[in-house]
Amino acid sequence: MVGGSLPLLRRAVMRESISFLLNGRLETLRDVSPATTLLNYLRKAKRLTGTKEGCAEGDCGACTVVIGELSDGRVRYRAVNACILLLPMLEGRSVTTVEHVRGGDGGLHPVQQALVDTHASQCGFCTPGFVMSLYAMYLSEPRPTVARINDVLAGNLCRCTGYGPILRAGQSMYDLPAPDRGVQAREDKAQLEAIAHPDTVALSCAGCRCYAPGSLADFARLYAENPGATIVSGATDVGLCITKEHRDIPLFLFTGRVGELKTISEGATLLRIGAAATWSDLEPVLGRHFPDFGELVRRFGAVQVRNAATIGGNIANGSPIGDGLPPLIALDARVVLRKGARRRTLPLEAFFIAYGRQDRGAGEFVEAIEVPLGRPEGLKCYKLSKRFDQDISAVCGCFNIRLARGRVREARICYGGMAQTPKRARNVEAALRDEAWTLATVMAALPDFDRDYTPLSDLRGSAAYRRQVAKNLLIKYFHETQQPLKGTRLVGPGAAFG
Repeated sequence: MVGGSLPLLRRAVMRESISFLLNGRLETLRDVSPATTLLNYLRKAKRLTGTKEGCAEGDCGACTVVIGELSDGRVRYRAVNACILLLPMLEGRSVTTVEHVRGGDGGLHPVQQALVDTHASQCGFCTPGFVMSLYAMYLSEPRPTVARINDVLAGNLCRCTGYGPILRAGQSMYDLPAPDRGVQAREDKAQLEAIAHPDTVALSCAGCRCYAPGSLADFARLYAENPGATIVSGATDVGLCITKEHRDIPLFLFTGRVGELKTISEGATLLRIGAAATWSDLEPVLGRHFPDFGELVRRFGAVQVRNAATIGGNIANGSPIGDGLPPLIALDARVVLRKGARRRTLPLEAFFIAYGRQDRGAGEFVEAIEVPLGRPEGLKCYKLSKRFDQDISAVCGCFNIRLARGRVREARICYGGMAQTPKRARNVEAALRDEAWTLATVMAALPDFDRDYTPLSDLRGSAAYRRQVAKNLLIKYFHETQQPLKGTRLVGPGAAFG
């Protein structure tokens, strides 16, 4: 464990309102509860009913809107779920709903026209969400592959049309006369720059209060002073506490405006990731260093979820089935914790004490995660779930085994879904270490899984299934080291899209 002191923290300047752009117009809100979702605000306060409520938990995509945010001197557009996005998270951003989508001549936008031309709508309930997911892609990406369109639409469910016509619309929209995207980007950039500021935003209404600091120093001070506050990054978990559990949360502390918490630094030997970096930001970075980890991230929820959910939320939540944790532990990652003006660093696996308990004191928060670089070729990840997209793992197994002259020199094996926390298979590791890397060695180590894990039975799988799967994954991993597969392992060779 490493400790350190930081400079004294300054007092924050407070603004008692939130400001954002809604369909190109400035919204400034004061007397509104910080627990209000964007979806409820759009439908009830603004009567923008094109954005639909389906699941109220970020799964169906009917409520998809496009958020614009200044990033490195330009506006970055992303699709998100309005049903679990809280209003203070919009400070300094823009929101575009389906009512504002139109072509350069004021008629249908190419996204909308393509959906009409391919007969890609029946009842129409889900269609606005599809429009907005495709619109975000249209604003941000050149002509995509069919596989990419599949990824983009994985978070939008349709029970009528089937996805064939919608996928064809995602391809053909690029063939239609295009509006000048540069004009919109320049206008949005100017408006967002005009409302940008570094101050802390505070909002109170109906017994609920929130802070949205503009700097890491202010965030650390506020959390040290208010250790009972609920920290919110992407709200992909906390949002459900509001929409499904109807829980009253008296005090929120938002990370979304703290630029230091979003920073991703790549060094020669270390990858340092700010706790508020989203999984969408991390997917390409992790994919470069650890290809399997990048592919695993592609199966975290859907694009709308990955655009909001953060690595720090995944860690601080401490779920035993959080898919980000097994690969990080297998890579010997460390977590950086901060309280006020002090930091400490500890191995990520030591952060998890028991179910729902982490080594985190009052007023202490996850500031960053540090991942060693240098030997990424050993990491292999496996996720078993009933669906490829938007599903929780029954078992997630990650292996980082280093061989030298045909023998196991180092083994780090971690599973999710097998214990009350993400947990290493230490007895299995010990059984493999210094032994010849052969099938006989692997088979001899399998009984040690029963010493390492006592999994539970639930809707995703029985205890017996999980035990057998854990053993089978080690065997699978061995065979892949002998004859590596071509293509994307987590999908499987020969898997085709479209």
